[in-house]
Amino acid sequence: MTKLSVNINKIATLRNARGGNVPDLLKVATDIQNFGGQGITIHPRPDERHIRYQDARDLKAIVHTEYNIEGNPQHNFIDLVLECKPDQVTLVPDAIGAITSSAGWDTNKNQSYLSEVIQEFQRNGIRTSIFVDPVLEMIEGAQKTGTDRVELYTESFAHEYALGNKNGIDSYIKAAELANELGLGINAGHDLSLDNIQFFKQNIPGLLEVSIGHALIAEALYLGLDNVVNMYLNKLK
Repeated sequence: MTKLSVNINKIATLRNARGGNVPDLLKVATDIQNFGGQGITIHPRPDERHIRYQDARDLKAIVHTEYNIEGNPQHNFIDLVLECKPDQVTLVPDAIGAITSSAGWDTNKNQSYLSEVIQEFQRNGIRTSIFVDPVLEMIEGAQKTGTDRVELYTESFAHEYALGNKNGIDSYIKAAELANELGLGINAGHDLSLDNIQFFKQNIPGLLEVSIGHALIAEALYLGLDNVVNMYLNKLK
C-alpha cells in the first residue's frame, strides 16, 4: 500500500487569514493521523504566509506517523530541518514568492549543491527526497546526489488526466522504472486528487508515498476530513 502524507499548508492559510488559532493546526494534524493518515507534510516558505517556522517546531511533538518537511534548502530552512529532525526532508526548488511549486530540480546543474545538503541531512538521520520532473536525465542526476528518494512532480499528469489523456502518465512510468533500477525510493505529489490518484497509483511501480494537500483539503470541505482521508487510503491500497 502506498502511504498517504497529508499536506496541511491550507489549514495554516485559513488560520492566518483571520489571525488567532482557528482552525487549530495541531488539532487538525492530530485528527488526520487518528483518521488513518500515515504522515503529515508541511512546506514552510520564507515569508511564512501559511506554515510558520514555529509550526514546524510545534508539530514535532504532535506527529507520531511520518513527519515530512518540504522546502528550498536555503540557510534558514536547513537550520529549521536540523532543529526539528523530521523523518523526511523533501527538497523543492521554489523561487521566493512563488504561489506554489512549478518545476522540479535540474539535478545535473545543481548536483554538487544538492549532494552537500543531502549529506548534511543524512548525517543527522533524516531521509532525503528530491522534487523532480519525470525526465530520465533528472532521475539519473538525482541518483548521483546520493538522495534516498525522488518525489515525482505530478502537475502535468494531473492536467492531462483531466483532459482525458491517460497517456500523460507514460513519462512517469518510465521515470519510476528507472528510479527503481537505480535504487531510489519513489514519492509523488502536486495536483493529485480523488479523481486521479487511483489510476496513478495503479500504474507507477514502487510508489511508496504521496503527499496531497490542496485537493484533499478542498474535497474535505464538501465531504468531511475523516471521510476524505479514508477515501484516499482505499484508493491507495
